[in-house]
Amino acid sequence: MQIRCLPRSKCVPCAGSAQLQQATDQPLTDRVIMADESWRIPMLVQELAAKVQQPPSRYVQPEQYHPVSLLVGAEKPEPIPVIDLSRLLAADGADDEGSKLRFALQSWGLFLVDNHEIETSLMDDLINASREFFHLPLEEKQKCSNLIDGKHFQVEGYGNDPVASKDQTLDWLDRLHLRVEPEDERNLVHWPEHPNSFRALLHEYTLSCKRIKDCILRAMAKSLGLNEDYIVSQFSNKAPSFARFNYYPPCPRPDIVFGVKPHSDSGVLTILLMDKDVGGLQVLRDGVWHNVPTNPHRLLINIGDYVEIMSNGIFKSPVHRAVTNAGKERISLAMFHGLDPEKEIEPATALLHEKQPARYRKIKAKEYLAGFYEHFCRGARFIDSVKI
Repeated sequence: MQIRCLPRSKCVPCAGSAQLQQATDQPLTDRVIMADESWRIPMLVQELAAKVQQPPSRYVQPEQYHPVSLLVGAEKPEPIPVIDLSRLLAADGADDEGSKLRFALQSWGLFLVDNHEIETSLMDDLINASREFFHLPLEEKQKCSNLIDGKHFQVEGYGNDPVASKDQTLDWLDRLHLRVEPEDERNLVHWPEHPNSFRALLHEYTLSCKRIKDCILRAMAKSLGLNEDYIVSQFSNKAPSFARFNYYPPCPRPDIVFGVKPHSDSGVLTILLMDKDVGGLQVLRDGVWHNVPTNPHRLLINIGDYVEIMSNGIFKSPVHRAVTNAGKERISLAMFHGLDPEKEIEPATALLHEKQPARYRKIKAKEYLAGFYEHFCRGARFIDSVKI
């Protein structure tokens, strides 16, 4: 079997990396790191950051991609849209808020969310628990490692993202990547036992995100003029969701190193819980990078490529990146919601007519994921090759 998905390990890690493992015939755990390929297992960035005064060359972006060499912001940057979830669900405010939602997804592909009804204490406790995990001794964290016997890589677990080539530019972060749905497919061997509260907090937060996901997807469908259950109905009971805790240590050269390289997400919806004190996320709009403001207890929601296809290009999947900070660590939690690998993704029939034919071809989720990583590793977007 030709391993088509291995090159995707050069990519920025999105939810699809774990979905792709599920969708392919050969498990990622079969990909063995040979003795002469030690470059495939770089030092954990948190450990590295404590030892170096300059980032190793493997982390330095080519000059044309230096974060400071790219446009950031504008003289009077337009604020990122904010959606009030309570108004979106209320009988007297849904239409106005729905119009704001449609504008946000057409022009930005993402939005901030207020009044989402997740307890602020739950959000704080989960981020604090994840911070406590990343501050544990290395030996304790490696009990959740994504490497088996130091050489078998798997997406779930704690550690680096996979490395495909010696000349690959690496990102300045460590991560803990966990399947949270379906609940009966959770691989608890990778879920930290310390701090003791971690598992219960993540379970409760997952349920809250599922509720928000369904509310937002129904409002999105309604704003497109579709049956409000159209997008929600694409999810089977085997549709995967993943929680990814990102830990960005302080970086001595944030002007030349990315926390995460520019990318879009391949799935349906991403719900991001941001560090409430330290910013770093940026979104590309009209050729300009815009800073996403930190705001305690607000969520950031962005659509993935699947929704761009379903909406026939009315909504746009945003390209975003993370920059580093010289003096402060940063933690975020991304909840990725995808589709069953066998699910076919296509534009909604109700959106098509003679003057507006399908702009994207039909494709299975597992085929999209394979192509997504293959293209993204070389700086291209696979969604462009799916357009008709």
